[in-house]
Amino acid sequence: MKKIRITFLFTTLVGAATFFSFRYKEENDLKELRKIYSGGDVSKWPAPNIDPSVRPTFKDIGPLDSIPYPADNPTNDAKQDLGKTLFFDPRLSSSGQIACASCHDPQLGWGDGKSVAFGHDRKVGRRNAMTLFNTAYYKFLFWDGRAKSLEDQAQFPIKDNLEMHQDLKELTVRAKKYKGYELLFEKAFGAKEISLDKVFKAIATFERTIVSPPSRFDLFVGGRSEALKDNELNGMHLFRTKARCVNCHNSGFFSDNQFHNDGQTLWGSEGEDLGRYNVTKNKADIGLFKTPSLREVANTGPWMHHGNFPSLKDVVQFYNLGNPSPIQKKYQGTARDSLLPTPSPLLKRLNLSVTEIEDIIAFLQSITTTPRRVKPPVQFPQ
Repeated sequence: MKKIRITFLFTTLVGAATFFSFRYKEENDLKELRKIYSGGDVSKWPAPNIDPSVRPTFKDIGPLDSIPYPADNPTNDAKQDLGKTLFFDPRLSSSGQIACASCHDPQLGWGDGKSVAFGHDRKVGRRNAMTLFNTAYYKFLFWDGRAKSLEDQAQFPIKDNLEMHQDLKELTVRAKKYKGYELLFEKAFGAKEISLDKVFKAIATFERTIVSPPSRFDLFVGGRSEALKDNELNGMHLFRTKARCVNCHNSGFFSDNQFHNDGQTLWGSEGEDLGRYNVTKNKADIGLFKTPSLREVANTGPWMHHGNFPSLKDVVQFYNLGNPSPIQKKYQGTARDSLLPTPSPLLKRLNLSVTEIEDIIAFLQSITTTPRRVKPPVQFPQ
């Protein structure tokens, strides 16, 4: 009996020693990571876990670059004010009830909080309304990249039958009915003339002001070493290494500005969406969708182009499982096989633990900032 007690005590002490040794190592590893990541020298960061195909264009995560403005549409305060007024004015839709802000509400992360957006006559769209946060940094707009600039993008929701349902020629006619707009256009552009080109440029100028303020992540990499908690720091490290997130979500924008097939085409189902292929008709683009920026991501759900993921845990777990999207067998072996999407080889099973998943989510929350109130115009031009 005495021998059993001594053996049990020894086993307990060994187990406790192992546990505390592991904790000591873990805590010291985090101390070292904290020193490296918040030291301001990116060259000393641990090597990211990225595929060779990604290396030529890879830029590590970090602060946002300065806002880019096109040469033919420089910014000024009056143009921003005009764009904001147009953005919130529902009278420019055919029903007089829908504004850009209807689907891009600043209090809902500049989205609408729905899986897919509602539009004209409460018709249901097919895709999630993307947040407008940091759209100035995208090279292409919309999930399928159909617009090449914010100026180009502005026209699509206005004329879309499922959204604002407005004839573009009628848009300027309506704006001219309200004489107060002439003064706003004159201040913004130096002339009272109201044209579609100016409308789109003004809206685009306002949208370029919708930029994330510095997050706790930005403060951390800028040298404030205590800005991230231990779990957030570990999540950042996992994001760059084991979880492989930086293969697509890289740069200070947390997006590679490219298109990938992440297995969410929902091929052969009622919700099927072939993504960029719908724009280009190039079979290589079947199932490709734009990589969204992850800045502010904790405030911009539900997630994915179809809005089917109600929590960040669902999103991270999906990628953890390595893209477990089933293909509808009823279409295999049919003429539709020529449209069969091929998921990106960048997606691999990650074998993340429950704690690691939680830490990655904590890190995503650290690149999310507190929502700021944006007051709509008190009165629209009369």
